[in-house]
Amino acid sequence: MVLIVTPLSRLPAVIVERSPSHLITLLSPEELIETPDGLPPERHLRIGVNDIEDPAPGMIAPDARLVERVFEFARAWTDETPMVVHCWAGISRSTATAFAIACARNPHADELAIALAMRRASASALPNRRIVALADQILGRAGRMVDAVEAMGGADLVLEGSPFELPARH
Repeated sequence: MVLIVTPLSRLPAVIVERSPSHLITLLSPEELIETPDGLPPERHLRIGVNDIEDPAPGMIAPDARLVERVFEFARAWTDETPMVVHCWAGISRSTATAFAIACARNPHADELAIALAMRRASASALPNRRIVALADQILGRAGRMVDAVEAMGGADLVLEGSPFELPARH
């Protein structure tokens, strides 16, 4: 099945249209949303994190525990129905998280192939480099995930991405 990446503004429509079994929210702590109606709370991972790559005063930077929580949550997903991953704009935190999940679920797949599948699906995907680097380290990918995201090249500059799908199996 698929991982669906979307901005927050399109989340209600994506949920109605795709009926996901699992949802990951990555928003600033003060912007975290409640679990949408019809989705069991245990199938909604809510993470308060800012979209930054380097620690900054008053902000929450992605850390190893965040990535470990994502991997733990994703292990419970059977991938028979979609999982939705969203952040504010659907460009950075959510794309990095979807990429990390796809890499974790496919330990022998080529990281570049996964990254290029993401690029084909979204011209605006610009995965958060800190999340990718942490996932790379946890998965023991020896920098290949970081290199793959760099090889995606620049992204279209938009205020908000469009929903897109990334295959869960590669």
